[in-house]
Amino acid sequence: QLTLVESGGGLVQPGESLTLSCAAFGFTSLKDSMAWFRQAPGKGREAILCIDGSGSRSKFTNSVEGRFTISRTNNGNSLFLQMDRLKPEDTAVYYCARRQWVDCSRQPEDYDFWGRGTQVTVSS
Repeated sequence: QLTLVESGGGLVQPGESLTLSCAAFGFTSLKDSMAWFRQAPGKGREAILCIDGSGSRSKFTNSVEGRFTISRTNNGNSLFLQMDRLKPEDTAVYYCARRQWVDCSRQPEDYDFWGRGTQVTVSS
């Protein structure tokens, strides 16, 4: 069994930065893919960035280009999302998820474990 716990969300002003963390408790493998998703009010869950079992990164949302960065620790137990130059449209609940497969996917149904999410609000 695997438990994922996100942290680091909060209220920030436009242009500021946040770093989200996702701690994995239980069995994980570096061969797994880990991703960040977000869900804004009234919208579906959107894939943002993913890091796969080989360490390659996939970007699924063009709006975060040059602003968001995904990383993970060498043991695979922690996942991070560095978010810079935040915009009001980045406001959402952010989730980390694990896919027990070597490559990434943008489809939420392809991920088998999810955290409960952390709220990010960007507002002046």
